[in-house]
Amino acid sequence: MIKGEMTQNMKKKISTNRLLTIGTWLAILMIWFVITKYNLVSAIVVPAPGDVFRTFIDILKNGYNGTSLWVHLGTSFYRLFVASLLAIITAVPLGLLSGYFEKTRAIVDSIVQFYRPLPPLAYYVVLILWLGIGESSKVTLLYLAAFAPIYVACVSAVTNINQDYILSAKSLGANQRNVFFYIVLPACLPEIFTSIRTAVGVAYTTLVSAEMVAATSGIGWMVIDASRYLKSTVIFVGIIIMGISGLLIDLALRKLEDKFVYWKGYQ
Repeated sequence: MIKGEMTQNMKKKISTNRLLTIGTWLAILMIWFVITKYNLVSAIVVPAPGDVFRTFIDILKNGYNGTSLWVHLGTSFYRLFVASLLAIITAVPLGLLSGYFEKTRAIVDSIVQFYRPLPPLAYYVVLILWLGIGESSKVTLLYLAAFAPIYVACVSAVTNINQDYILSAKSLGANQRNVFFYIVLPACLPEIFTSIRTAVGVAYTTLVSAEMVAATSGIGWMVIDASRYLKSTVIFVGIIIMGISGLLIDLALRKLEDKFVYWKGYQ
């Protein structure tokens, strides 16, 4: 009986939150419509929703600057996903090892903490000098942007594990390998997934910087190119596409987290 009431209250809460989310976006669209309808600001600064929609349809049909929208999306997502995957493959083990072994942390941590606060454009110039203006420098820039949040979160997750779990496992005969794979890794997975979501978001925000130099395709490049010619409708289309695609990527990561980290919140 109590469980049923809790489930019903949870459903009501989720329904209310969804209504609030929908209402918020409807209010934003209404404000946008009113601002442009009564010419409260210049159309160059804030184009009308109808103009933005027509530009989107035109880009969808004819592409932008001779390149289809799907090529722009594919190019950007290729850079984003390759960089994010490389960051996950390297940052997770390094972060866990740094949290678990102080000597590893002494080697790796200072390097990450040195470059982490640097603006991406500050070292992008160096990457171009080293790797050229091709895909390598762009993917590396996104990789570095995604690496730091995952690494820092993994170190934090390991250091915050309840030591009683580790001591209890060792007292029952568990070796270092068993402790790591059966205690440390499962306890860190919730924070690892959260850091991956953050890292992908950071890499996506860095995408525009990566596509500023010597690029001829990509959603970020499309926005930058449109800004040079004050094509505000194209800028809005690019920003909206990046925002929606970012939400979809985050939603997919949250679904994966719910599937693989089903014990989250019960440690």
